[in-house]
Amino acid sequence: MIPRIVKCGNIEFGGNLPFVLIAGPCIAESRELLFEIAGKVKEITQRLGIPYIFKSSFDKANRSSINGYRGPGMDKALGWFSELKKELNLPVLTDVHDKDQCKEVASVVDVLQIPAFLCRQTDLIQAAAETNRVIHVKKGQFLSPWEVKNIIEKVESCGNSNLCITERGTSFGYNNLVVDQRSFPVIRGFGVPVIFDGTHSAQLPGGMGTQTGGMREFIPNQVRAAVANGIDGLFMEVHPTPEKGLSDPATMYPLDKIEELLALAQKIDLLVKRG
Repeated sequence: MIPRIVKCGNIEFGGNLPFVLIAGPCIAESRELLFEIAGKVKEITQRLGIPYIFKSSFDKANRSSINGYRGPGMDKALGWFSELKKELNLPVLTDVHDKDQCKEVASVVDVLQIPAFLCRQTDLIQAAAETNRVIHVKKGQFLSPWEVKNIIEKVESCGNSNLCITERGTSFGYNNLVVDQRSFPVIRGFGVPVIFDGTHSAQLPGGMGTQTGGMREFIPNQVRAAVANGIDGLFMEVHPTPEKGLSDPATMYPLDKIEELLALAQKIDLLVKRG
């Protein structure tokens, strides 16, 4: 099935359209970092002709350790997001962790993301859906692709059909994730656009004891395979110096290498969708 088209401002994705890019740093470390990454990725995507949605988190509530950096908080980050939207004219995505955050966050950003560990939380999903923003749900590492239909029905029960689902890998034993390539056509078969999280899928959750590890070297392989399966969007966490990032340093992709990967993915996408 060809999925529905989702509209986010002046951006459309889904159907048989070229893939959209959702990219930015894992956490909103500083205003300066947000503008540096968003500005550079916007320049790259404009050159390649790829629609672009900026992403970052104001809080990461699921840290491995009590000492893990969680973010600047909602109020400060929303101020940065608002400035970024106006100055760079980009749609913005961020995640919500509690139903009481949804209205305030939706007053600033364009896409509300439901984190993978919260993808079955009915109250949160419905509160997000009721804002009428685009809803981006990350499939939990513990879910099969066919169980995603239940999530879709929760969003649609609120009269919101502007949603997409992200595949970000499935737990495989301890501290490991694998990507089942069958999940892309299965989820697309429910009529919604499918996004592939190319960076979180390379994680080794809790693999460093008090911190999540990862295998960044396999990100290009997984991206190429997912795009060849006809995905509707690509989710990438990028950073100018990933190893110094305050969250997910093992899997954020180097900012200076993203253009090469996107250009190749674009060629594969064009070939697949023309076919």
